[in-house]
Amino acid sequence: MRTSIATVCISGSLEEKMRAAAEVGFDGVEIFEQDLMTSPLSPEQVVDLARELGITLDLYQPFRDLEGVSEEVFAENLYRLEEKFRLMQRLDMDLILICSNVGTATDWNDDVAIDQLGRAADLGAKYGIRLAYEALAWGRYVNTYEHAWSLVEQADRPNLGVCLDSFHILSRRSDPSAFSTIPAEKIFFLQLADAPEMMMDLLSWSRHYRNFPGEGSFDLVNFMVELTRAGYTGPVSLEIFNDVFRQTDVVRTTRDALRSLVWLADATCAALPAAGIDPQSEANTMGLEALEPVAAPTGWDYAEIKAEETEEIATLLTQLGFTDRGMHRTKDVRLFASGDARIVLNELPLGVSGSVIAGLGFQLPDPKTSADRARHLQIPPAHRANRADEMVLRGVLAPDGTEVFFAPEQNGSAPGWLTEFGDPEQPVGEHELVTGLDHVNLAQPWQHFDEAILFYTAALGLGTQPPAEVPSPQGLVRSQVMRTEDGTIRMPLNMVPQVLDVAPTHNQGTERVPTGSHDQMRRSAYPQHLAFATDDIVSLARNAAAAGLRFLPVPDNYYEDLQARFRLDEEFMDTLRENHLLYDRDDEGEFLHFYTRTIGTVFFEVVERRTGYNGYGAPNAPVRMAAQYAIERY
Repeated sequence: MRTSIATVCISGSLEEKMRAAAEVGFDGVEIFEQDLMTSPLSPEQVVDLARELGITLDLYQPFRDLEGVSEEVFAENLYRLEEKFRLMQRLDMDLILICSNVGTATDWNDDVAIDQLGRAADLGAKYGIRLAYEALAWGRYVNTYEHAWSLVEQADRPNLGVCLDSFHILSRRSDPSAFSTIPAEKIFFLQLADAPEMMMDLLSWSRHYRNFPGEGSFDLVNFMVELTRAGYTGPVSLEIFNDVFRQTDVVRTTRDALRSLVWLADATCAALPAAGIDPQSEANTMGLEALEPVAAPTGWDYAEIKAEETEEIATLLTQLGFTDRGMHRTKDVRLFASGDARIVLNELPLGVSGSVIAGLGFQLPDPKTSADRARHLQIPPAHRANRADEMVLRGVLAPDGTEVFFAPEQNGSAPGWLTEFGDPEQPVGEHELVTGLDHVNLAQPWQHFDEAILFYTAALGLGTQPPAEVPSPQGLVRSQVMRTEDGTIRMPLNMVPQVLDVAPTHNQGTERVPTGSHDQMRRSAYPQHLAFATDDIVSLARNAAAAGLRFLPVPDNYYEDLQARFRLDEEFMDTLRENHLLYDRDDEGEFLHFYTRTIGTVFFEVVERRTGYNGYGAPNAPVRMAAQYAIERY
């Protein structure tokens, strides 16, 4: 698969963008007009740089408002276009993107547009230039690829074809199954973008909220299947307009971009057989390559919390019924366990403030294959020193710096590394009411939120649920749940509001957690938590209260509203009040839960799912946020 990326996708100068694309492994770039216009490099120097870097210059773009205009306006357009052709010759480029008219066509006639597109192509032929006509989703008269192809087909010039752009096609809910009606040699170029589902005008949606494949809601796998069926053989290119991507580190963002294409190629290969296409045959016209097969996690192995002082967290775990299993025999880490929930506490070096969920272990059918897949996705490895008699876990670094380790599935038995802690013969608690980890909620830096979605999709095979926005005292919090199909692994990801990312509160800091070559700032100005599962939350809450647990306070107004919504039995309502329990219900079942206070930036939640409840108590999240906010402020 030949890969390309539009320079408009990423931050920096034209030279920095080209160097980043080459460094991470892209085959070519699209030259965006403004990037060239603002560059000190001459066109000839751009060509020399591309040759030095070993990348191709695949597309010059965009040329706007060409067709469907008066003859007077068209004459001016041809003058502009010819100047671009001369420039492209200096760039040694032969393909230009022509966007459908959005502004100057006021009295539309298809025949006029066909004639003008043909005459523009004739002019291009004199310079050895091909024209790729693209229907913009908000085009005044041409806004579907079917209409664009109809005009191109009737213009009938060998150097005039179409550009298919996934955003413009899928944002209008157009059906890509008609790609095969276009001769393969007439599909001159492909541009890919994903995007979240949003209710807004197409232009604003396109200009600010496009994502890399796997980070939005579009069905790009089917899009690629239909392109393969149509016989497309050109580059697979990214054209992303996103305010965040144009502010973040150029190499990191470009690597995320290439990772998205590697993931998409793999996902498409998996879908091709169902479409009657053998991915190992010549019918795979783009040369899409499959990765090692991804196997979704079958369970949680452990969670690790780092803090400068862990005693307060250790006390909290003990109050929830966890057993202290002792220190690791060679590392300064301590294990607490209850049921299948295993929490490792790691003391940070002195001088580092805050606390963070620093590591997660996932049980997988084949950890080595998962680690190999992560390497091919260019995900940075996480390194840990091990003695010869200690279990080795392969790990990688998530975008926020969380260490993610691949552990073998246990099928009901205890992980082998447990023997490295304390006394292997130490008895566990007699009445362990916490049975395991229900879910892990991680706060994601705003600039890496979309990258995190792709990471957990591509590396662990987790799926996404529709995103949500949760109101908090600091504003709406964007939340995206990642999970396995059976719900064994549930991971809500919350975007840290940008203002909190740079302005921690008085008792919260921004800490630097050393993570080797992937060293980065961890944002600890926003809470994250571990949610423990139980089958008897009332008993657990009563035991925790007797052990001195300080619950997060729940206002009386909440319970009055609860009664108004659900008309609960008074005795049951009294039980909820007495034990600081929150409640939710849907058509499938009931959900009871409570929260602890936050220590640093980490807090715990205990949940009991009754029958088929599958959510997270989202209506109660504002209560938790407001209560925690009040504690921190006052």
